[in-house]
Amino acid sequence: MKKTIFLCCIAVLFTASAYSQILEPVTWSYSVKKTSVSTANVFIKATIDKGWHLYSQVARAGGPTPTVFSFRSSKVFDLVGKTIEPKPITMFEPVFFMEIGYFENTAIFQQKVKLKGKNVTVNVKVEYMACNDKMCLPPTEREFSIRIK
Repeated sequence: MKKTIFLCCIAVLFTASAYSQILEPVTWSYSVKKTSVSTANVFIKATIDKGWHLYSQVARAGGPTPTVFSFRSSKVFDLVGKTIEPKPITMFEPVFFMEIGYFENTAIFQQKVKLKGKNVTVNVKVEYMACNDKMCLPPTEREFSIRIK
């Protein structure tokens, strides 16, 4: 009896582990490159599981949830321009009746910042939606605190 309960618990753990991997098809990482004493580029990388895609920042009304970066205002830095994205793959999406831009595998977004001090922390939130050919996950948010020394 104890052995059966133990095996059931193991099976539940493996199932939960596999299920949670499906629900996290996009992982995020970041890096910084100082371009001068007072400027830096923040790179935010989305690594996208095979078979999944992440939508572009540019989306028309009535389409999927675009990827949106929100930088918390600060007295120690200013944003320079908008967040730059790589060229997306475009395809007509019959579900939305429009051309949609999206990314597969990886996408590296860039934001230039003007530094007004030393040891700057840039706080950013990204909202995004990931889909595969069978389903879309609800919009998800991730937050990062990126230190620039």
